[in-house]
Amino acid sequence: MAGGVGSRFWPKSRNSFPKQFIDILGTGKSLLQMTAERFCSFIDKDKIHIVTNKDYNGLVAQQLPYLPMQNIIGEPARNNTAPCIAYAAFKLYQQNPDAIMVIVPSDHLIIKETAYAEKIQQAIDFAKNKDALITLGIQPTRPDTGYGYIQFEEDAISTDIYKVLSFKEKPSKEKAMVYLETGQYLWNAGMFIWKASTIMAAFKELTPEIYHLFVEGQSAYNTEKEAAFIQEKYPLAPNISIDFAIMEKAKNVYTIPADIGWSDLGTWNSLHDVYNEKDENNNAAILKNIYMTNSEGCLINASDSKLVVVNGLKDFIVVDDDNVLLIYPKNKEQEIKETTIQLKNKGLLKFL
Repeated sequence: MAGGVGSRFWPKSRNSFPKQFIDILGTGKSLLQMTAERFCSFIDKDKIHIVTNKDYNGLVAQQLPYLPMQNIIGEPARNNTAPCIAYAAFKLYQQNPDAIMVIVPSDHLIIKETAYAEKIQQAIDFAKNKDALITLGIQPTRPDTGYGYIQFEEDAISTDIYKVLSFKEKPSKEKAMVYLETGQYLWNAGMFIWKASTIMAAFKELTPEIYHLFVEGQSAYNTEKEAAFIQEKYPLAPNISIDFAIMEKAKNVYTIPADIGWSDLGTWNSLHDVYNEKDENNNAAILKNIYMTNSEGCLINASDSKLVVVNGLKDFIVVDDDNVLLIYPKNKEQEIKETTIQLKNKGLLKFL
């Protein structure tokens, strides 16, 4: 899934060139390229599909030139993850009624890639023989209030596979501490594995308005009629996440705990946490030309063509990108998304 705008990473992430297409880690590869290459190690390239906003089809093709063009699935509207997944499921089912889907965001960081591939394969093997909706859960390392949680049964039904009891929204600090202490909760990382037929049945039962919208196009998928059908029908889909539409309602949900070195890279703070080359004062400077004194806990992101001089800052985000300079305290970074909404309301679209 590669259709988001990454507003929490503004101003580096822009509407015309969002986070998943950016070399945000300074590795020489975008997050999308890193995600696709991760799968190329154990899945044939022609089996990889990218679902994105149609405005980004060209960017996907440019960054992943080895993908067949028909594997770039363009959405004409941003209606959240449930319609995106439903569209892909119907399309893949038409190609192969036995298709198994592995659904992941394009902008996450996975450090332990071998362990990741093993967990994905374990989920695929389980999904082959059972009408199961499987999610990889991340073992929490702290009482984080920024993630949803997965509550699972104490006893495994198979090796490291557990029945899900419930999904919990982002908790308070107190609840997160309880979740961590019980050992019965995992972070919800938004990674799913299931047969296309299984998720289609779930849509039919639990969110029939989405099912009936996309089932109308059964004869159009993977033909020249598909684009016109999707252009007309897709914007009519409700704006709803797969968690609300399916996962929180379904009874056949399972989770596999995964120690895979995961980060969702959802915010500048999360990038600071995973950045390896911090200085002795815990500053992460993602550029070459920087001079910092009397500063600690900061993240600086700017062009290598510009010298940045910083003195006396503690726990700040400083991002210089094209026509925007952001200087923001780290403990208020959740306000950055709201700031972009306010700028949009004021008509300052050229800065977004």
